Amino acid sequence: MPSPRFASCLPVILILGGVVYDISSPPPYTAAPFFAAAPLVAAPLYPLRLTALTGALAVTAACLLAELHGVRDWAQSATEIATVVTVALLALLISHVVRRGGQRLASARGIAEAAQRAVLPVPPARLAGLDVAARYVAAEQDAAIGGDLYAVQDTPHGVRMLIGDVRGKGLGAVEVVAITIGAFREAAEQEATLEGLALRLERALQRERARGADVEQTEGFITAVLAEIPRGDSLLRLINRGHPAPLLLHADGSVRSVESEVPALPLGMGDLGAWPDRVEELPFAEGVTLLLFTDGVSEARDAQGTFYDPEARLRGRRFAAPVDLLDALVADVERHTGGGTTDDMALLALRRSPVTSGAVAGHAP
Repeated sequence: MPSPRFASCLPVILILGGVVYDISSPPPYTAAPFFAAAPLVAAPLYPLRLTALTGALAVTAACLLAELHGVRDWAQSATEIATVVTVALLALLISHVVRRGGQRLASARGIAEAAQRAVLPVPPARLAGLDVAARYVAAEQDAAIGGDLYAVQDTPHGVRMLIGDVRGKGLGAVEVVAITIGAFREAAEQEATLEGLALRLERALQRERARGADVEQTEGFITAVLAEIPRGDSLLRLINRGHPAPLLLHADGSVRSVESEVPALPLGMGDLGAWPDRVEELPFAEGVTLLLFTDGVSEARDAQGTFYDPEARLRGRRFAAPVDLLDALVADVERHTGGGTTDDMALLALRRSPVTSGAVAGHAP
């Protein structure tokens, strides 16, 4: 692929090349194809005014060269100049269409970014004594939101968080994300236990399905991890509903995968079977980082089809803050896949940091 700088110079190169070709070639040969190509190439690259200028230069060059050589065949010369003029006018139309399309794309991007901020707001960097970082990486270019989700909320019961992956794609998956996030925001404040919170989310998904929303019967379920860090306790509580296991990164570089002892169905599949949720309770000391992620990370593949293993790739590494961890992880996944992923990635990292005197005085460390 040509570099952007070379591509931007290509219309000028075509005009100059056409002039050189016309002067150095015998009379029967013409440089009209060079002059016609120049405004066409300029149309998607240049603004409308520069495209018009390129067309004017191409027509002028064709006229001057015809005058320079002396017109032997008026019909042929007029046809060549008319061709360049016609293509230049067509290039102006193409440039206008491209500009309109670019404006619409920019508007769509703005709407998508606003939707992402509304549905998946960026959590504060410091929340109830925890350093927090979140990241959403869409697999589709120019898409800002898809079927992955995360949420962090400071509640009377401690800091509660959710990460999940909706089965399905497109607007239907985004609708399920919005339903789930809305139910989580309300239930996280009201439910005294993680088990109660998971049950509320289950009921919300089944209720929307019963109402005939655009949640298909074969879709609308979510693999998810619900987590809770109680106030004043160095504890971490987890419920895993069929989601990739979270990781605990320690200050010495060791990494532990928190696997569920008892498998559980994803949220939204309660009609297939019901059993009590099992809460995993783990120590969560200062300096330990909790990493939650969707299967866009663990199922990313390289050219040979090898899956990305975050536990192995992060082992032995140390990060100054959760945001540095997510930056490094996203970059490492991109290197592993060669720059492209086939699934969205949602990532959430929290670290219990010691409270400094500056934090006590009201300033974040």
